[in-house]
Amino acid sequence: METRRDVFQAIADPTRRAIIMLLTVGAMTPNALAEHFNSSRQAVSKHLQILTECEILKQEQQGREIRYHLNASKMNEIEKWLEQFKQLMSKRFNQLDTVLKQLKNNKK
Repeated sequence: METRRDVFQAIADPTRRAIIMLLTVGAMTPNALAEHFNSSRQAVSKHLQILTECEILKQEQQGREIRYHLNASKMNEIEKWLEQFKQLMSKRFNQLDTVLKQLKNNKK
C-alpha cells in the first residue's frame, strides 16, 4: 500500500513554503530553485520530492530537464479545507461571545 505524505506537514516547513511561493510565478528546474536557498541542491531536491509526493507539485519532463510547477487543484483543495476550518472557528468564537455576554448579563 502506498503511503502519501500529509500535505499540511509538507507545507509546515518554511523552505517548502518558499518553494511554493517561487513556483507561483511559473515552472522552474531544481537548479533554478536551489539558487534561491543557502542549501545544497540535494536538500532542495528532497523538499521537491516531499512536495511532489503530497501532490502540491507536478513534474514535467522537458528534454533532459525536469521542471516543477504547482498543482492548482491540490492548492484549491488546501484552500477549501482552510476556509471550512476558518468558518468553524468563526462560529465557535461567535458562540463564545454569546456565552460571555450571557455571563456578563447574569452578573448584573
